[in-house]
Amino acid sequence: MTDAQRWLLIISILIIGALIYILAPVLVPFLVATLLAYLFNPIVNWLANRHLPRVLAVIIVFLFIIFLVICLIFLIVPIIEQQVIILINNIPALDKWITTTILPWINKHFNLQASFDLNQMQSTLAKYLPTGSSFIANIWKMASRSGLALISFFTNLILIPVVTFYLLCDWPKITRSISRLLPIHSEKDITCMIKECGTVLSSFFRGQLLVMICLGMIYAIGLWIVGLNVGILIGILAGLLSIVPYLGFISGLSLALLASATQFHDWTHILMVLGVFCIGEIAESFILIPSLVGDRVGLHPVVVIFALLTGGKLFGFVGVLLAVPTSAVIMVLLRHLYLKLKIREL
Repeated sequence: MTDAQRWLLIISILIIGALIYILAPVLVPFLVATLLAYLFNPIVNWLANRHLPRVLAVIIVFLFIIFLVICLIFLIVPIIEQQVIILINNIPALDKWITTTILPWINKHFNLQASFDLNQMQSTLAKYLPTGSSFIANIWKMASRSGLALISFFTNLILIPVVTFYLLCDWPKITRSISRLLPIHSEKDITCMIKECGTVLSSFFRGQLLVMICLGMIYAIGLWIVGLNVGILIGILAGLLSIVPYLGFISGLSLALLASATQFHDWTHILMVLGVFCIGEIAESFILIPSLVGDRVGLHPVVVIFALLTGGKLFGFVGVLLAVPTSAVIMVLLRHLYLKLKIREL
């Protein structure tokens, strides 16, 4: 690579970064649509290989996605609503336990005069999520107060499925068009790197999505068996947060221990909660990650955390969406650069 090419590459990266920063709010639906198209493209390809027209295959996949969304809305949302109401009603018990048990112990052993009051939090939450009210209706009421936010929400809601549909229909054409833009003398190397990037990304996104679902089910069912009133809510939350390494485990375990101590006031249920999360961690480390993600990703958990935090800090939600793919691409490029340097040394 000549000096002119290096400068051109650096300038191109800077321009792309500036455009992402400026156009971040506009890019969100397109990035989400691209991610969805990338995730569901193998299913469309599988149907298309069974001699179905690609448009019909895309329609079948869309109907399946709509069916899943409807099932989630009618099955999961009422459960989450009930769990949130239980959580709000348990705040006085939590406040009493902290003020009568935890704070006296802290003040005694650390010579502090700490205070704690959750009553204001309960009244604030109850204002927006009153007992017996519809969870979705209250969210809609809050969102509708801002006309601009409502317009943006509906725009994204319409754009995401439309862009996803067109991307799925034209995915082979898009990939062929991109391959034509590659330089002929380096087409083979670039194609090899693109395929490796695809392997890493598919292993991470599709595998990690299945890991999140499985962990959420393990935590939710386990905490429900323990008898925790808000166990399903904590389990779902821990499963969703497991997209960031260790965040789901740490946050879910902390919330579950706090809820267990507030509800039961004994060590037996605390040990049972610890057992549920130990089972989840063992299943993730020795069963879910090896079978669903595998060792092809190569992204260390620290790298994923750093990438997500850096992307979110620089570019907001768009940065979070781009963090892992960008890290995977950089990792693949560094790996190929290292191999080339080793070959030259030999």
